[in-house]
Amino acid sequence: MHTVVLVLIEVLIVIGLSRLVGLAFRWINQPLVIGEIVAGIMLGPSLLGLVAPGLAATLFPPETVPFLNVLSQVGLIFFMFLIGLELNPKYLSGNLEIAVLTSHISILVPFSLGTLLAVLLYPLLSNASVSFTAFALFLGAAMSITAFPVLARIITENNLQGTRLGTLALTCAAVDDVTAWCVLAVAIAVARTGSIAGAFPTIVESLVYIGVMVTLGRNFLSRLATYYRRTKRLNQLVLALIYIGVVASALITEFIGIHLIFGAFLLGAIMPKNAGLVRELAIKTEDFVLIFLLPVFFAYSGLRTQIGLLNNPQVWLLCVLVLAVAIVGKYVGTYVAARVSGIEKREASALGWLMNTRGLTELIVLNIGLELGVISPLLFTMLVIMALVTTFMTSPLLEWTYPKKLIGLDVVEAEPDVETGTQTAVVSEITDRPYRVLVPVANPDTQKGLVQLAVAIAINYQQPAIVNPLSLIELQEDYAYESTPVEANRLIQERHQQLEELIQRLEPPAARSYVHPIVRISNNVARETTQIAALEQADLIIVGWHRPAFSNNRLGGRVGQILTTATVDVAVFVDRGEDRFESLLVPYSANIHDDLALILALKLLINRDTCHLQVLRVLSENQIKNELSYELHNLMEQLPRRVRDRIDINIIEAAEPIQAVVAASQGVDLTIAGASRTWGIERQTLGRYTDELAIQCRSSLLITRRYSQVTSHLASALAEVKSEVTS
Repeated sequence: MHTVVLVLIEVLIVIGLSRLVGLAFRWINQPLVIGEIVAGIMLGPSLLGLVAPGLAATLFPPETVPFLNVLSQVGLIFFMFLIGLELNPKYLSGNLEIAVLTSHISILVPFSLGTLLAVLLYPLLSNASVSFTAFALFLGAAMSITAFPVLARIITENNLQGTRLGTLALTCAAVDDVTAWCVLAVAIAVARTGSIAGAFPTIVESLVYIGVMVTLGRNFLSRLATYYRRTKRLNQLVLALIYIGVVASALITEFIGIHLIFGAFLLGAIMPKNAGLVRELAIKTEDFVLIFLLPVFFAYSGLRTQIGLLNNPQVWLLCVLVLAVAIVGKYVGTYVAARVSGIEKREASALGWLMNTRGLTELIVLNIGLELGVISPLLFTMLVIMALVTTFMTSPLLEWTYPKKLIGLDVVEAEPDVETGTQTAVVSEITDRPYRVLVPVANPDTQKGLVQLAVAIAINYQQPAIVNPLSLIELQEDYAYESTPVEANRLIQERHQQLEELIQRLEPPAARSYVHPIVRISNNVARETTQIAALEQADLIIVGWHRPAFSNNRLGGRVGQILTTATVDVAVFVDRGEDRFESLLVPYSANIHDDLALILALKLLINRDTCHLQVLRVLSENQIKNELSYELHNLMEQLPRRVRDRIDINIIEAAEPIQAVVAASQGVDLTIAGASRTWGIERQTLGRYTDELAIQCRSSLLITRRYSQVTSHLASALAEVKSEVTS
């Protein structure tokens, strides 16, 4: 087979497997990049070469490896340009003195431990052709590196960018990134020349080039920002000139004697940080680099990772030692420096785990070391395992050390003081906290009706109540520019503005002060929604329905996930475009979900004096007429006459209950129906009754699913009603 054809087949396999494994790792709340690295290892001798050596030799013959290397090097050049481009000076704006101290100690401690470890490993894993100085420098650099891109995404996904911890971690990682690349540049120069003395001219030339780029280069590129402010776009000619600059800068650093990646990183770092320019340049560049070229780099690395070389207990013991030195050195160095700087224990510990993130940056360092012959294939494999483990452990250890409920973000606000007008609220013991409704809002421009319904259910202007429109911005990719903290903050502010505009359209105006939006970054909307509901102690989730899956009697997607996992009562709103909720219909058949439907209808009735409720009992022939549940019977007895007078209970016989309910819905604003009795057995359906009702109902429809009979949605409303009766 022609070599080019075979390389293209390899690329197809690499991209496909990288996507699949990456998505699987995203599902277990791990960075996509970890899955892509694992996919590359799977294609190498560690898995495919082990279980199907013939197939591995056919798919990845030696003659195709140089082609993969070229593609991976091009990918690395532009990826390093993206890292430099996203290295925003804003990351250095807070706690700089603490960050510089913490960052440098977090490099110095693992670097020193790595140098000591080199004394043990050099005679075992190296040879006389490699100088000990170069070996120790590379091992120290590998131990001390922090992957700024991965760490930034972890901070964004955990909504830490607005906290002291997140700001400090970003600043530390930015300083760490620059320092570590300088250390690596020295290590490369020493490796290529054989000694520090021999590397001195290379180091001087590198410093001169950096100085030229930071002064003359930055001044020249400032014209690019001026051009962009005038035109508001990057045309193909300007983009071509930028890419020429990336490759030229990479070649200059290669000729100087360090490596291609440094020139690309440097050009990205000195690019004007105009927000629009950076965003457009990153978006135009990243898709092809991250989807096509970077997986090839992972595959190329995987072909050189041979876990089979770890073939005896002594070698595995050395691998564990390498891992322990890397973790302990980075964690202890960061923790001690942070504590000395006055950071409290929990934050210092969380910072230590964050700085342990190595990810793709570590893999770049290791490949350079292997290419130069400084580290052996066996040590390369050990360090790849170390990179995977330290990145994999970051998210769970961060959650364990600094759980979401302790993250002090503006989106997880203290309870606001609820305006109660001119009257004094009477609150019983059971209503010490506000009644809270959480409303996931996917599109603020089209879901006013959803929030309006939540306001109608929650607020009676006499008792504390809060409606939280929840907007979760889902980030699909780890390395997408939108997942950088700076861009994430822009997206959050933009979404906040959209929600505020929605709130200003709510009626009546007095209700608007009770509505407090929450905006978060998320990589799993359904899971984050249920977590926030638990953290905020929501009484009810009202989620909008805007997909046609009901027609297939199936409940999938995020709505279904929320229904099956939320530990609070949930209602699904099918909006027919009716903003009025004056005329209500509750088809009642005496199950716990119908109980919730009737309770919410009564709450609307109590909150709105103009509301009217029709309770419809549809009986088939010879069916026994069941009474209301004991709980609801008691509730109805507690209602004052002004509320009971607006309730009609109709009992009819019909062979087709669904059609009877549909006919009754013709003349109402909102139908509220409980989920099927089969809920919990058919996990992905609301049952035939409510599925068909969702399709045929003539009014807007609210489908209720009750989680617990303990939740009392009427407690505050009944307290207010009782106070009126006794006054």
